[in-house]
Amino acid sequence: MNPLPDKRDLVDAAGQFHPPAPDARIVCLVPSITELLCTLGLAGKLVGRTGFCIHPHEVVASIPKVGGTKDVNVEKIRKLAPTHVVVNIDENEKPTVERLAEFVPHVVVTHPNAPSDNLALARLLGGIFGAQEAAERWCAAFEDAHARLRADLIDTNSRAPAPAPARTVLYCIWQDPWMTVSKDTYIANMLAELGWQVPHLGELRYPRFDWSQALVDGLDAVLLSTEPYRFTEAHADALEKQIGIPVLLVDGEMMSWYGSRALAGLDYLRELRAQVEGQAGSVS
Repeated sequence: MNPLPDKRDLVDAAGQFHPPAPDARIVCLVPSITELLCTLGLAGKLVGRTGFCIHPHEVVASIPKVGGTKDVNVEKIRKLAPTHVVVNIDENEKPTVERLAEFVPHVVVTHPNAPSDNLALARLLGGIFGAQEAAERWCAAFEDAHARLRADLIDTNSRAPAPAPARTVLYCIWQDPWMTVSKDTYIANMLAELGWQVPHLGELRYPRFDWSQALVDGLDAVLLSTEPYRFTEAHADALEKQIGIPVLLVDGEMMSWYGSRALAGLDYLRELRAQVEGQAGSVS
């Protein structure tokens, strides 16, 4: 039997308390959180998902789709009669969430903004939906992976930061127009785990930008994400020839999907660091 969760673990990103509801009917509008719910053993409570909720495929294939993250079919959700809808501040539109709140008893708002926020996210979902033990096991695995990453960035002899230099990297999520991420985003905070920073290109969380020599001169590397724009190696090769600094294709799910994929994401950071350091030494 699951112990009663700490009430502090049941408060969502909007400050709303959600009492335990082990018999919940859940619609999840956040792809990475749909995956986490399945990881926690809660797939049987999911009655709706977006078309972008694709992991784990064999589990979610039978769960009805209710549109996309931005173009939610509210009437489909109404017919599914959920007790809970899980949304995200970055992923979902506020007017849509307000419409859902008119007939869904519990709208669970999430907003992980740094890798460590995954712990509270897992405990929130586990606490509400009766999977506290699974959530605690997942949190322990995450903390172990996080500790391994931190240990890899430390010189084991001097206990000082590892010798690889800090980097300024531009993480691109779109082109036509070109768009990137600001410092106050989950992706930027993932990069900060490596001691890297993103340039300040405006006050928006996901600012547009134009290429210039001044911008390029302040960068060590450019990272092209495989999502939401589907950048490819061809894009990376062409841009690298154009701007003359390392340009790498990166796995967008590993860098931006909190929840279940964040475990593998921490290991992926280690690989990314090695790639950037190798490219930095080979491209002049």
